[in-house]
Amino acid sequence: MTLTDWELWAVANKVLQQHGENAPLHVAERIGALTFAGDDGGVAAWKGIERRLLELMGPGRGSA
Repeated sequence: MTLTDWELWAVANKVLQQHGENAPLHVAERIGALTFAGDDGGVAAWKGIERRLLELMGPGRGSA
């Protein structure tokens, strides 16, 4: 299943609300678990969420 741009932004915003400054760690853990499980589609979705999350958090939050 492919997520729309709107859905990716919505998830990124929700992750930021729920996890605050720890949001990048949460996303990295999700990507790691999905990579381990061999879920390429899930990895791609969470990498898209990661890019949007870092943009929401502003400059100096790492690279996407």
